[in-house]
This record gives sequence, C-alpha cells and structure tokens, in this order.
Amino acid sequence: MLRCDESDFDIASGREILTEYSFNTGVAIHYFCSICGCYTFHRMRKLPDKFAINAGCIDNLDMAALHPILIGGAKN
Repeated sequence: MLRCDESDFDIASGREILTEYSFNTGVAIHYFCSICGCYTFHRMRKLPDKFAINAGCIDNLDMAALHPILIGGAKN
C-alpha cells in the first residue's frame, strides 16, 4: 500500500465504476471496483488529507523498486 497527499492523487479513468464504503466514524472512505470487488484505495482516518493506495492497482509500477515499511497489527 502506498500513501500520498490528496493534492498528488488523481483518478485518470474508471471513477464511474468505483464503489464507496465507509466504516463506523465515516472519516475513512474505502473505494472498491464495482466489477471485480478489488480494494483500490481509501482516504485515511488518522490522516484525512492522505490516501492509501493498493500498489497493485497502479499501472507500470515497479513493485521491486518499492521499499515497504512493515507495520504490526493490533494485538489480541
């Protein structure tokens, strides 16, 4: 998942096939493809001026060039 500022984010095509889903607080808005159901991106709850993007949805992205930061999940 990649993170970017709202000012750097643009949907070049396919906006009409996106479906929105918002959880409890309604701040984070998640977007999915209405055809295949793939998660594409979401507006972040803790940083609402940023988007988290499914890197697999970006054309011509060299995944090997990315340097991911691993974040641990919630503890049970």
